[in-house]
Amino acid sequence: MLSAAINVFKIKDLRNKILFTVGLLIIYRIGFHIPNPCFDQAAIAEATESQDTDSPLGRAAAYMQIFTGGSLDKSSLFGLGIMPYITGSIILMLLGEVMPALKKLRQEGQAGHKKIQEYTRYLTVVICVFQAMMYMKLLGAYIYPGMEVQGRIMGVLAMTAGTVFLMWLGEQIDEYGIGNGISLIIMAGIVSSMPWAVMQLASDLKSDPQAAAVVIFLLLAFVSVVAGAILITQGQRRIPIQQGKVMRGRRMYGGQRHYLPLRVNHGGVMPIIFASSFMMFPPIVIDQIAKIFPESTILMAINAAMRHDAFTYNLLYMVLIFLFAYFWVTVQFQPREMAKNLRDSGSFIPGLRPGKRTADYLERVMARITYVGAAFLALVAVIPTIISGAMNIPFMTASFYGGTGLLIGVSVVLDLVQKIDSHLVMRNYASLLDEEKDR
Repeated sequence: MLSAAINVFKIKDLRNKILFTVGLLIIYRIGFHIPNPCFDQAAIAEATESQDTDSPLGRAAAYMQIFTGGSLDKSSLFGLGIMPYITGSIILMLLGEVMPALKKLRQEGQAGHKKIQEYTRYLTVVICVFQAMMYMKLLGAYIYPGMEVQGRIMGVLAMTAGTVFLMWLGEQIDEYGIGNGISLIIMAGIVSSMPWAVMQLASDLKSDPQAAAVVIFLLLAFVSVVAGAILITQGQRRIPIQQGKVMRGRRMYGGQRHYLPLRVNHGGVMPIIFASSFMMFPPIVIDQIAKIFPESTILMAINAAMRHDAFTYNLLYMVLIFLFAYFWVTVQFQPREMAKNLRDSGSFIPGLRPGKRTADYLERVMARITYVGAAFLALVAVIPTIISGAMNIPFMTASFYGGTGLLIGVSVVLDLVQKIDSHLVMRNYASLLDEEKDR
């Protein structure tokens, strides 16, 4: 394993790709600490320290911090992160299923993909402007006196430009670096906050020696979630495929037997992101309405049921994860198209007729394995809430030892290792995954 890791830096092309990627990620982290002008950063930091993290608004802010890679204690140039671009991509992907024009573009290959990417950039700018305006409204009280208008305008422009720059960085990593640029930027933001979580645990252990049991449990939870994430991410249901035999002249060709891999967790972390984004807004709206009508017992009961530590909230959260997992598979997985491609290539599933029977079988198998993947995602999503409530530790600390952020980090690292491994194998070097394959 060590020799294989050393071989990574022996290949000039691969070494340059890795150094280029690391350099752009460093630029991202530097830009995150550049504050927007006209804002009193000390006042913002003081306000965020005293913020109620258990409130719906505080909970939403904590969730966004996981994906932007820092804290809201400063008005940063990259404060919106890369999430507006991801939101725009998801919107266009969903619209592509209901709008014939976008669906036709998706079928035009590389030219259509470039056109959709162009539309995604335009939509990202619109989303950035809207989110930056909401951000400025939230932090408007911390603009220096006499600079309110200038501060809001410059803040919206700076944060929009910051997200567009991050989008460009991700595209540069895709073209000249290694790995998926957008995913690496998200992972860099998540990993950058992990030292804070470790220091928080160390501080708790120093102040209370009896907290050692809690630390040990969190470490075990961390290892268990990482192992489970690797297992589910790499898990596949292999469908045996038989290639038809063809007689050409006096020789027989074809007849090989291979496999069609179906991923257990086909949607990745997207179902959790969808469900979490949806569940952010109802508690905030209900909490604001309950403040207007403080004597309403019905609103008080609904408000209590929609708190992040309530059974009703977490049950609804898990149900949404299941629904979005199946929705994502429905959008991305096309069994009829797959069955048609198998038939056109002269391949078939033994015991099944090509065409509709094959498509129905693939759809039935995918529905079954998606249930397992969705169940794992639902469990991972509620682990931070369970740990935070049972052990009385901050949600942000618990989220780094089992949750969406950890799952994203593991998925991105696995994808990066596989791409590095493909470079090594292509140049006849020892594979990074040889030990795992031998087992």
